[in-house]
Amino acid sequence: MRIVIIGQSDFAAEVLRALLENGENVIAAYALPDKPDGRTDPLKDAAVANDISVFQPTTYKAERAKGKPGNDQVFEQYKELEPNLLIMAYVTKIIPERYFEAATKGAICYHPSLLPRHRGASAINWAIIMGDSKTGLTIFWPDSGIDTGPILLQKEVEIGPDDTTGSLYFEHLFPMGVEAIVEAVTLIKEGRAPKIPQDDSQATYEPPCRGEVAAIDWHKPAQEIYDLVRGCDPQPGAYALWEGDKVRFYKASLLHEPTESEPGTVVEVDAEGLHVAVSGGTLLVGKVRPSSTGKKVSAIAFAEEQALQVGDKFGT
Repeated sequence: MRIVIIGQSDFAAEVLRALLENGENVIAAYALPDKPDGRTDPLKDAAVANDISVFQPTTYKAERAKGKPGNDQVFEQYKELEPNLLIMAYVTKIIPERYFEAATKGAICYHPSLLPRHRGASAINWAIIMGDSKTGLTIFWPDSGIDTGPILLQKEVEIGPDDTTGSLYFEHLFPMGVEAIVEAVTLIKEGRAPKIPQDDSQATYEPPCRGEVAAIDWHKPAQEIYDLVRGCDPQPGAYALWEGDKVRFYKASLLHEPTESEPGTVVEVDAEGLHVAVSGGTLLVGKVRPSSTGKKVSAIAFAEEQALQVGDKFGT
C-alpha cells in the first residue's frame, strides 16, 4: 500500500518512523517549508534520513491569479504519486477534499479528542479548560468539514487533576496517537477499518486557544481558574496583570488553603513560588512569563526582580 504523509513537527516524524518500523511503504512526506533561518521540520528530516521523497508546498489550495486559470501543480504532483492512503499527522493547513479522494483507500486524520467533542484546533486545551475528566484521541476519515468525518477508532485517557495541556499531550496523546495510526493502517490493509458516523448532536466546537481566551478572571471559582491555567500551559499561558504588564502563569497547583484575602492577592512567597488567593484556596504559581521580556522565569526570580510582596495584587 502506497502511503503519503502530510504533517509536521515531532509527531509526524514519529508516525513516519513507526510506519517504517511496521514495514509500511511510505512513498512521500509533505512537510512545512523551511524556516527563513534554515531550520527544517522534523518530518522533513525523518523523511530525508530514510530516503523518502519530500514536498514542501506553501499551500494545498489551487492558486488562482486574477483572470488566469488555477495553478494545480501541487495537486497534480500529488496525483502522480498514485497514493493508496493519505495520512494526516498533525496538520494545521487546510487540505482540500480532492486530496482525500485521489487516494484509492481515502485518507485518515489524527485528532486529539474524543470526537465529536472538541472539534477544532485546540482540543486538548479546551478539554482541560472545560473541566473534562477524560479525553482521548480519534483517528477519523476526513471530509470537507472541520473534524466531522466518520470515526475509524478512538482511544480514551483520564485527565489527571494536575494535568496540563503539555503533560496530557506529551505523556499520553502523542505516543498513543502514533500507535493508533499504525493500528489504523493495519485495519485498513486487512479490510476491517470501520467508518462510524459522528453524532452531531453531541458535537462541540471551540476556537483556537489564543491570548484572547487566556485572561484570568479572579472572580471565578478556584477550580475554573486552575483549569484555565492548566489548559493554557504551555501555550498561550493564562495571564493576569501586574503594573500593566501581562504575566503568564505556569507550573501551577491548586492548594485548598483557607484565606480571607481578596482573590488575586499574593498571600505568600516561598521557595515553591507565588501563593495567590483564589475563591476557596490559593493558586501556587511556579513559573511566570512577563510579556515585557517574553522569557519564562521562576516565580521567585520574578518576585525578587519586581519587589513583589505579600499583600500585592494581580489585576484582571
